[in-house]
Amino acid sequence: MSLQRLRFLTAGESHGKGLVAILEGIPANLEISTEYINRELARRQKGYGRGGRMKIEKDKVEIISGIRFGKTLGSPISLIIWNRDYENWKNRMAVEGQPPEGYKPFTKPRPGHADLAGGIKYNQRDLRNILERSSARETAARVAVGAICKRFLEEFGIKIGSYVRVLGGYSVKEMPLDLWSRHLKAEQSEVRIPNPLEDAFVKNIIDKAKEKGETLGGIIEVFALNVPPGLGSHIQWDKRLDGRIAQAIMSIQAIKAVEIGIGTQAGFLPGSKVMDEIGWKEDKGYFRYTNRLGGLEGGITNGMPIVVRATMKPIPTLMSPLRSVDIETKEEALAMKERSDVTAVPAASVVAEAMLAIVLADALLEKLGGDYMEEIKERFELYMKHIKEF
Repeated sequence: MSLQRLRFLTAGESHGKGLVAILEGIPANLEISTEYINRELARRQKGYGRGGRMKIEKDKVEIISGIRFGKTLGSPISLIIWNRDYENWKNRMAVEGQPPEGYKPFTKPRPGHADLAGGIKYNQRDLRNILERSSARETAARVAVGAICKRFLEEFGIKIGSYVRVLGGYSVKEMPLDLWSRHLKAEQSEVRIPNPLEDAFVKNIIDKAKEKGETLGGIIEVFALNVPPGLGSHIQWDKRLDGRIAQAIMSIQAIKAVEIGIGTQAGFLPGSKVMDEIGWKEDKGYFRYTNRLGGLEGGITNGMPIVVRATMKPIPTLMSPLRSVDIETKEEALAMKERSDVTAVPAASVVAEAMLAIVLADALLEKLGGDYMEEIKERFELYMKHIKEF
């Protein structure tokens, strides 16, 4: 993904040797550790309703370049997360040679997955060549990149969190009013809802879906606190920060809708119930009395918390498969099955944190410039002084 100041790429297949990420643009002298990144990777693997794969993988990052003695160098950072499950797939996922004896190609695409569309696009008759890369396993690499960006944002007091608001049609009934408390409550929940007392009810919904061979989607919310006003711009379509955030969140596998602030509700309300009235106090400067627009106006941050809501569809791999067509025989068949989760909504919230962190780190670097942390911090202090005096 190419941003304004940052660039990152990921590579790797779900059952291949591992996942690779390269991140370019992080300034020099940022303190970072493998332990910090691994904590974020562990958060992505949690969540009630995950499948057997998460019992195999214990994601750990290996830093190949760009960091020395615990500090970034300003050069590209390269990361590897090895797939432990590759040991069980190395014959079927071999880089060279021929498929093993008895190997059966994946020819019955799953509705809702990239299988068929990708097969047509890349002329692949074995749809495993599509599903391996389109798998949400790729998000582990994104979380590793996002962890570095989170660490960068922390240096400027910016905090990012998330929680699940809806899972399997069930909306969380009671939750704390402030966003950070919701995040902390979600960290205590097996399904990342901001009220662990409702865990048992949600887990029961997941269990019933598993018995039926079903999968479940949901709605997550991700937010950023202490983001200064003035990130992003109104001057071109691709500089608007709300558009950049929406694209990043929408790029997460299975996300089908993204809203900022009250989102679609704004279409049902009069303007006086949508806009955030402006106030000013000597001790805190400009502020908004509400945050219905989710911290962004005209594609620019306004100093209020950034609040993003995303809807995740159910996972396409059903243990009670839907109708499909065998691409070799063209006969009707049930879609093929892969080992899968009942729901990955809790994990998606952690991935959304990573993507929001990447976009905000990019926007902050775009605003401040600079090649090393000391320089950027000086510029940040000057900019915060400008905000206070405006």
